[in-house]
Amino acid sequence: MSGPDLRRAAAARALDLVEPGMRLGLGTGSTAAAFVALLGERVRDGLDIIGVPTSEATRLQAEGLGIRLATLDEQPDLDLTIDGADEVDSELRLIKGGGAALLREKIVAFASRRMVVIADAAKRVATLGAFPLPIEVNPFGLTATQRAVEAAVARAGCAGPVRLRHGPDGGAVVTDGGHHILDAHLGTILDPEGLGAALWAVPGVVEHGLFLGIADAAILAAARDGTAEVTVLGSLA
Repeated sequence: MSGPDLRRAAAARALDLVEPGMRLGLGTGSTAAAFVALLGERVRDGLDIIGVPTSEATRLQAEGLGIRLATLDEQPDLDLTIDGADEVDSELRLIKGGGAALLREKIVAFASRRMVVIADAAKRVATLGAFPLPIEVNPFGLTATQRAVEAAVARAGCAGPVRLRHGPDGGAVVTDGGHHILDAHLGTILDPEGLGAALWAVPGVVEHGLFLGIADAAILAAARDGTAEVTVLGSLA
């Protein structure tokens, strides 16, 4: 069973949580895109919801599917956000930001009554950190900010290089908010809360990809005997 099949299975389970009239945060990334695609099918069948996208890519996808959209200023209180994750641990702590949308993803998730993560079960880890931690930074004073981030990472007991993310064209990745992304290749993050606090203390850091105490549940799909088996961490209620 392929990755797209597993992503679709997790997305389909999350779609069961959607009720008419909901205000939904729509995540970014391949698994979130699978959810938006299924949601578009339901909308074509008459489901009435309002979506708030977390990126321009998601906005374009949702608009193309006929999903009614609003900004977070227009709909500041959301019922549910469905989004993917790059890593999730047993305490529902996440690393997000592989798609460079972490700032908007966190703002939208925080404005929601519930956040549910959907992912391939391979994204579940015992300890966060194998996936490079994205850190969104202001481009002004980038070199100074990168050095301060490296020092903060070390003070938090982590070790590993911090690198500016580049796109396929060789230039620095620019987020929808006009920022850059530093990726911290740490391997292991033993104290996510401590690292998060250390990063927040750095001027120039706009947001980091540690989502702590935000997710209420994770829907994880794994291949079992040629079919997708879905398990849930946390509560979907």
